[in-house]
Formats: sequence, C-alpha cells, structure tokens
Amino acid sequence: MTSTVAGRSSGTAAVTPAPAHLGMTLLALSAAGLVVSLQQTVVIPLLPRLLVQLHTDVAGVTWLFTAALLTGAVATPLLSRFGDMYGKKRMVMLCMGLLIVGSVVCALATSLGVYIIGRALQGTSAAMIPLAIGIIRDSFPRERLTTAIGVVSGTMGVGGTVGMLATGVIAEQTTNPHPVFWMTAACAVVATVLVAVSAKDTGVRHGGQPDYLGAILLAGLLICLLLGISEGPRWGWRAGSVIGLFVAAVVLAAVWVLVELRVKQPLVRLPLLVGPRSLSANAASALLGFALFGSFTLISNFVQTPADKVGYGLSGSVLAVGLYGIPSSVLMTFFSFRTGRIVGRIGPAKTLAIGAFFAGCATGWLALFHDHGYHMIIANILQGTGFGIGYAALGTLAVAHVPMSESGIASGINSLVRTAGGSIAGAITASVLSAYTIGHTGVPSLHAYVLSFTILSIGAFGAAAVALGNGLRHKHVQ
Repeated sequence: MTSTVAGRSSGTAAVTPAPAHLGMTLLALSAAGLVVSLQQTVVIPLLPRLLVQLHTDVAGVTWLFTAALLTGAVATPLLSRFGDMYGKKRMVMLCMGLLIVGSVVCALATSLGVYIIGRALQGTSAAMIPLAIGIIRDSFPRERLTTAIGVVSGTMGVGGTVGMLATGVIAEQTTNPHPVFWMTAACAVVATVLVAVSAKDTGVRHGGQPDYLGAILLAGLLICLLLGISEGPRWGWRAGSVIGLFVAAVVLAAVWVLVELRVKQPLVRLPLLVGPRSLSANAASALLGFALFGSFTLISNFVQTPADKVGYGLSGSVLAVGLYGIPSSVLMTFFSFRTGRIVGRIGPAKTLAIGAFFAGCATGWLALFHDHGYHMIIANILQGTGFGIGYAALGTLAVAHVPMSESGIASGINSLVRTAGGSIAGAITASVLSAYTIGHTGVPSLHAYVLSFTILSIGAFGAAAVALGNGLRHKHVQ
C-alpha cells in the first residue's frame, strides 16, 4: 500500500513504511509516551518527604506536581502548531530534550523554587503525546490507526503507575530524591534515541506564524486560576489577593478568546475547542484528566499517612504506593492494546463512557471504603480498567471528526484540556486538604480525603455522561 503526501518540504512522494518499521515506530513513540507520563507522577510519592525537606506546606509542595501540568497545558498547543510547521518528529525530539534538561535540573535542585523550574521544563514534554498521535495518523494505514493510537494514549496511565513504583523502589534505598530524577533523565535519553532512529515525518507541513500572544495569555489565566484555588484556604477566600487572582483569570480568559478569534493562525482554533463535535470530546477529556491526576496525588498521600498517629491511612512506605499501583498498571497496559476492538464495534465515545464509569467507581469506592489494604487494591483494579479503556478511546475520539490535516492540532487541544483538568484537580485537592485539618496540626483530616475522592468521582462520572451523550448524538460515526 502506498500513498502520496502532498506539500512536504522535499516535494517528493512518501511511501507508507513497511509493517516492521511501523512496529518500531510504535515502540519508539510508546516508549517516549511512557517516559512523559512517568515524569508526571514520579514526584508524587515523594511529596510527603519533600514537604518536610523543603520546609513548605501542602499547597507549596503540590506545585511540584501542578507546575508540570501547567506548562504542559501551554506547551501542548504551541508545540503542536510547531509540529505542523516544522515537522512533528522534530518537535517530539524537542519535547524529549526539554524533559531531559528538566530532569537534570531537579536532580541538582536543593530548593523548592529550583525544583519547580525543573518540573516546569519536564512538563513541556506533555506535548509529545498529541505529536505522536499526529505521526501515527500520518504514517499508519487506516486499519491500524485505532489500535496504534490506543497504545500510545494508554501509556499516559501506564507510565504514571510505573513511575510511582520505580520511585518507591529507589526511595526504599535512600531519602535523597535526586536519584529519581536521574532515572527519569536516563529513560528519556533512551526513548529519544529510539524516536530518532525509528520515527519519520511523512505529513504535510504548513507555513504561518506561531501565536505567542495566545500562549502568554493562556499561561497567565491558568496561573491566576490555579494560584487562587490552591492558596484560597491559606490566604482566605475573601482576601483581596485571592479575589484579584480570580478576577484576573476571568479578564485574561476574555482577552484570550478575543485574541484567538482575531489572530490569523490562533494558538487554539476555538471551533476545535468548543465546536459542536469537539466540545463534548474536550469536556470529557478535561473531566477524565481531572479524575486521573487528582487520584494519583490523593492515593499516594493517603497510603503514606500513619494510621497510628492520625487515626486513618494505611501507614505505607513510598514503595507501598507503587506496589498498590501494580494492578492498575497491568490493567492499563492490557486494555490499551485491546480497546481498539471495542472502539471498532461501538465507537470511541461509548467506549470512553465505559472507561470513565469504571474510573468514577474507583474513587467513589475509596470515598466509602478506605480502611484496609484490600480496599486500595480493589480501587486500583477499577482505576486500571477505567483509565486503560478511557484513555485509549480518548485518543481516537479527539481526532475522529476532523480531517487529517487538522489531526495534530485537534489532538493537541484535547491534550491541553486534559492537562488543564489535571492541574485544576491538583489545586482543588490541595485546597481541600489544606482547608480541613486535624486541629491546628496542618495534617489533613479524613473528611478532607473523603470529600476529595468524592469530587474526583463526580468528575469521572461526568466524563462518562458527556461521552455517552456524544455517542448517542452521533450514532452513525464509528
């Protein structure tokens, strides 16, 4: 099977790669996706330790997680646009390079500020996932698209749980967090080499100018929103600074929309963000990202909470966090390879609804049952099933309704809202844990965790409802 791709910079025809080469491309992109998702969560089991070592509080240390999601939300549409202009493989290499640099910065950091800078650099690699999906749509034959996209999308959940397990193993040997980041850097180097020798750019390249103003405004409104949410309990919800942050976020959002409507080549094409077919896919993505990233942080903290001192928790180690996550990781891997068949039969929207429902059951279970280790295992089984199915289907749903020429930016926008949802979850759960404490100790109460798990469960069930509505409205689209 051959296909000619018009508009490449070389002006030559492109031949569809042989199956063996496609397999190597998928392996390389999956490895890169695994490392990207790994970097998002390796720091999570370390947060309780870093809170003490860096002399900060829950809201402050949570920014080590939120900073990466924030920069990922801004970098994703910008680098997706660069991918359309200069080549997706080149931008994947840039993402991985920034991930390596950020990992080294964290590996050398000794203060909260330097850690946040390193984590922000690491977070820009989130753009790799939509770029990889764009390469797949450019390179793979139609009959292999759904499975390939599902595998790469599924690495977002798998890498997260693998990252926490690897962190746990290292943390058992040393209290120094730096080896974790050296490990991330080494994994990123290997994945980068695989991409360099395997992936090829075969898609159409477009000219134009990047929307830097749109990127700056988007970063500004997200920073104001997240800072207001995370610092509200400490500064006071009625404090002028908090109110000012929320007002600034609204104003910046309004200005951003006006800019995106008027600029010739916007950072985010609003029809792909809130269009008739795109809105439900992006809303489901934001809610599912909200549930996934929020649960990572909560579960890690809850497992490590000493029950003999505060009356709840599982008194686990950093390693225990990773061990509890093994069922989730295994099931995410399993479903990332098999969800393509389900999508082929009932469509990506209904498949996503099934996955999101299981994800909602996972955090809902923890809101009700959290006293024993087997409660956590059951929750992780539900979580692995839910996010394994959901994320694999989400990658297909994001691009199913757009032409090939817009698949990269459509996937990038979907990734943007998913990452933004995750960053908001981090800020909200940090706010709840800071608001409800045991006496004047600053230690979150059990009620704070129950409330946070409930909020995340509602978010996942909301994603299921939105996805199901999309599937019912567009029954003819498979």
